[in-house]
Amino acid sequence: MKLNCITVDDEPLALGLVSSFVEQTPFLRLHGKYINAIDALKVINTEDVHLVFLDIQMPELNGMELAKVLNQSHSGTQPRIVFTTAYNHFAIEGYKVDALGYLLKPFGYEEFLSTAIKAKNYFELIRNSTPGPDVEVKDNFLFVKSDYKLVRIDFDSILFVESLKDYVKIHLSGQSKPVVSLSSLKAIEEKLPPHKFLRIHRSFVVAISKVDSISKNAVHIGNTDISVGDLYKDAFRELISRWQ
Repeated sequence: MKLNCITVDDEPLALGLVSSFVEQTPFLRLHGKYINAIDALKVINTEDVHLVFLDIQMPELNGMELAKVLNQSHSGTQPRIVFTTAYNHFAIEGYKVDALGYLLKPFGYEEFLSTAIKAKNYFELIRNSTPGPDVEVKDNFLFVKSDYKLVRIDFDSILFVESLKDYVKIHLSGQSKPVVSLSSLKAIEEKLPPHKFLRIHRSFVVAISKVDSISKNAVHIGNTDISVGDLYKDAFRELISRWQ
């Protein structure tokens, strides 16, 4: 699978560098390069683009504003974003707009390739994903069986998913009671977008954008403290490093 990519940066040298990285990566195809986000948005709305390598600090429409516009789209074909920026304080905001990656300038090809491989794995997972009998996946939501009916679960409303023996509890924002379904945590995890959710414990998957704070070995979502399991500490450390 080759991914159609566009690069967006108002600095010609930076634009040329990231474009050259795309061109030398076998599973990426450079579909176009643009010096402003407005031109990029026109292309995204009319052509088949999988991945956008996007600078943040740009005149008129900046990269974060463009990402928010795309994130509000209900289209199942919207591209994924990889930010390329010299400013690390946008990292948490980047995750809240579902960015697949965050490359901090100056970065070399090794860092670029690592992020590109993650993007490739994401798109292959989406392409190869096949819903199980108890979980039906849609564009921005899934359906789970609960109380003898199918209940719609919007991805953006999920706070965290908790495993309890043969059941899972899906805790949702704005609801005091979780949705309970006869399913395994693994089955639910496989249906969640990997750039939005992270498993941090054998019994918990959390929504990255809903994390209010992080301590040494736990994440905090509202009044709930969730410990990080030993098997998941590497993924947790990677998350922290991207937010710092």
